[in-house]
Amino acid sequence: MNKTIKNAFASAIVIGSAALSAQAGVPLNNLQGAGGIAFNPLAYTAGLPWDGETTSNLNGIVSAPQVGQWYVRLNEADIDWSSTSAALTFFDRLELSGGYEFINAHKYGDKSINKYNVGAKLRLLDENSFDTEFVPAVAVGAIYKYTDSRTVDALGLDDDGFDYYVVASKLVAQTPVPVLLSAGVLVSDEVVNGVVGHNHYDTVFFGNVDVLPAENVAVGVEYKQGVDAGDGIRNHDYWDGHVAWFVTKKLTLVGAFAETGDKDKFYRKGSTKNLGVGSGFVLSVQYQF
Repeated sequence: MNKTIKNAFASAIVIGSAALSAQAGVPLNNLQGAGGIAFNPLAYTAGLPWDGETTSNLNGIVSAPQVGQWYVRLNEADIDWSSTSAALTFFDRLELSGGYEFINAHKYGDKSINKYNVGAKLRLLDENSFDTEFVPAVAVGAIYKYTDSRTVDALGLDDDGFDYYVVASKLVAQTPVPVLLSAGVLVSDEVVNGVVGHNHYDTVFFGNVDVLPAENVAVGVEYKQGVDAGDGIRNHDYWDGHVAWFVTKKLTLVGAFAETGDKDKFYRKGSTKNLGVGSGFVLSVQYQF
């Protein structure tokens, strides 16, 4: 059931039934490469079934790969942030992902930062399990993150660390328009999403809400609570509002506005509470092979 729901995020509801037709959709590759939206992971795993007679025998063993490209322009801080990633799923349950982020801070601190991510997600519970219509998909995951930021040494931080999370996601098809709800708990030691470094672990909340006003459009909001990394270092809460257009069965385009907190808190010497890098627009191209 999870595969049907995952592949049907951008589908029309057939009146009198909950049947969904396969289209492109979630999960996207998020900024760190895991199957999700922009900041947050979803419980769904990445990758469509293979097409064609020569590749269909791989179905049930490994999915077709999917790739994502993000560009974030944070105008207040004059930062260009890009991300390139790929993900695929084994045995329709275990997702593996990898991502590379390049951050160019034109006026402040590091002129450029490279960040590398390797993730794994295991879906423990399929959506609508036990012949119900209300059980969400549930997954656990981890992401290893490494940054080469020179700020690591300046602030006495670690250059790598792990994120751990549990997340539940549910597509509600009984409403006038389909609604995707997702929420989870993240354990992380990140400082500015791991770009600046890592310190002490904290447990925070994240969540997503998306509605589908048309069969090929999703509109939603996303929230991620800021990690308190200890020693007076606290990340600002993140949120974004986004629109996704499912252009074809395999191609998705996304536009968003993101808020990461006051950029002055990050650059002002000695100020390490509510760290942020300002606000700006976000663009993404996603392709599921």
